Amino acid sequence: MNKIIRQNKKYIFPLMLSAIAIAIGSCGSNPTSDNPDSTESPIASSPLPTPSSEIQTPQIEITTTPTPTVKTAPLGTQTPPSETPSQNKTASSKNVDITLYTSDSQCQELVPKKVSVSVDEPVKDAVGRIITEKDTGDFNISNYRVNVNNGIATVDLRLSPNSPRQLTSLSSCEQFALFGSLRKTLTSNPKWNIKDVRFTEAGQEIVL
Repeated sequence: MNKIIRQNKKYIFPLMLSAIAIAIGSCGSNPTSDNPDSTESPIASSPLPTPSSEIQTPQIEITTTPTPTVKTAPLGTQTPPSETPSQNKTASSKNVDITLYTSDSQCQELVPKKVSVSVDEPVKDAVGRIITEKDTGDFNISNYRVNVNNGIATVDLRLSPNSPRQLTSLSSCEQFALFGSLRKTLTSNPKWNIKDVRFTEAGQEIVL
């Protein structure tokens, strides 16, 4: 019996030594690497990058156009129709045909011709047409007035201050062409009921 125990002790001690050696060797090895000579160090975690400045949101300017307000008339009222430019032009351009008398080239007779004058002021328009025809570079009538009273028409003439010639310097032919044409034209249109014509210069009567 003692012989068997001594033989078992002979095998137990070597087994225990082997187990101790294996345990020591496993403790000294690197658990994270199969290669004991490896010097690789663990990777250090870097913190997340922090923005140096705050991100600015771009400002967008929005411009709105106001909608025009449409005014409506109250119920029960009527808005008169607006006149078109063509209607205004037609209303203001109404004319009437008259007989205008002008002198011939020899100042011997007055020749009639049909012209169109304003229906609102036919007498004044007729006088203006005759004066325009007799206006020359050295004889300039700047303004005139016509007044009809009790069948007598008074034509008041105003010469331009720069006119070289005056009414008194007109020749007999020129007087016939101007005053004769005015008198014949005014007295020959029956609708005007003019019996005689007088001529003045700035209110002073002109003696022909």
